[in-house]
Amino acid sequence: MNGDTENQIIELIKRKKRILILPSSPIDGDSLGSAVALYLALKKLDKEVTVVCIDPVPDVLKFLPHSNIVGSEISSSKDFIITLDSKKTEVDSIKSNIEKDKVNIIITPKDGAFSEEDVSFNKGKIEYDLVFTVDCAELSQLKKIYEDNVELFHQIPVVNIDHHISNTHYGKVNYVDIMASSTAELLVPILEKLGHSEKKDLLDTDIATLLLAGIITDTGSFQNANTTPKSFEVSAKLVSYGARQQEIIQHVYKTKQLSQLKLWGRVLSKIQTDEKYRIVWSTVSKQDILDTGSSEDETGGIIDELMTNAPGAEIVLLIKEKSDDSVSVSLRTTTPSVNSSKIAEEFGGGGHTQAAGFSFTGISLKDVEYKVINYIRELQVSRLGLDDEEKEPTVDFDNLMKKAAENQQKIAEIEFVKDKKNDKAEPKKSQKKAKGAPKPEKTQKKSQVNVEKDVSPKKNKDTQQTDSISQTTSTSQTTPPQEGVNYKFED
Repeated sequence: MNGDTENQIIELIKRKKRILILPSSPIDGDSLGSAVALYLALKKLDKEVTVVCIDPVPDVLKFLPHSNIVGSEISSSKDFIITLDSKKTEVDSIKSNIEKDKVNIIITPKDGAFSEEDVSFNKGKIEYDLVFTVDCAELSQLKKIYEDNVELFHQIPVVNIDHHISNTHYGKVNYVDIMASSTAELLVPILEKLGHSEKKDLLDTDIATLLLAGIITDTGSFQNANTTPKSFEVSAKLVSYGARQQEIIQHVYKTKQLSQLKLWGRVLSKIQTDEKYRIVWSTVSKQDILDTGSSEDETGGIIDELMTNAPGAEIVLLIKEKSDDSVSVSLRTTTPSVNSSKIAEEFGGGGHTQAAGFSFTGISLKDVEYKVINYIRELQVSRLGLDDEEKEPTVDFDNLMKKAAENQQKIAEIEFVKDKKNDKAEPKKSQKKAKGAPKPEKTQKKSQVNVEKDVSPKKNKDTQQTDSISQTTSTSQTTPPQEGVNYKFED
């Protein structure tokens, strides 16, 4: 079946001249490598080729050959054309005017008259006759490229080359193999057959390097679960074509900017674990990006670091807040029994069995974290056979802080009332003590004598007063202050 689809694609390429290639967004090593490799191969066949992606190429991938050919806009005429058939009636003059919300076009014939049947309507010429989408599970992943040009995808044939299990098969030709490690892996036999058919060597060192980069980045340098014997076989073939494997490894895995290391350190320091539900996750906020002087594309690879630091975890997530206020979630699972693609689909995303992603708009980073983690805990309750009563809900920090502030306000109000009562009672107390009260120094001496001797059977008024003062003094020296009580000290 794959052979038939490959032949269909080759025949379409032969018949078409103006070809548009669209990698998925956000662009990654597989989508970029596949798109640019296909571009270079088709240029060798003298085709007019354009590669467009709404997102810029990440800095870490700019080392790839010819990565600068990716544009951000497609050439699409938005003209609306009104055609008048003048075979039977000659035109004398044409005028136009704008009247409020209307445009009037006045055509005056020399002889006779025009009828409605003489008028037809058309749109401007489409600049392309074939579209390739690479590494794109659904058209919505093309974002504004698709949103602003929906009709283009219905008027010209679309070739959909992808390896995601969530692919919606939206193309006229769908070459989707969920067992492939990457889209780049699928392109190799197509380009080999196309080159053989056209009697040209299409797979040169640059194209081989681009395709190998796609395989290496999507398999995590052959460490991820999607690595297959076919992945190694195709990669070995690309190396034989001259693919620069060490160049890819050096730039993608061994070269890190200081800002990226700072960002990784911050994200890894925020790792949260839930051993009971076998979940590990961390978050990246816009403030993290700002504080570390890094960029959004420098978060690439952090999810793999989380996996290496999560022994025993089945589900690993990285939740990222973006500059446009959207929040994206990267999801990995360490066992095929947890289908990450199914989880992603619950939130409008997709991907593979053990690697997927999805995003939110109009919701905060904390709310996304709360929503997603609780959903996964619910999933794990049924999968692991846990009791619902044992489920530990995610702490709602915002609500806790609000309640803490309210309690603090109540405490302040109680203390305020207590202080006012103490202030009212103080003048009377001072007046009683003022009558006949001895000086502090003498009082201290008398109190010491009375405490030491304590032999007098009868006590006069001065002695009784001194005793009470000595007891007060003794108590204040041995009893620690109590919390929540206001103490006032007098001379």
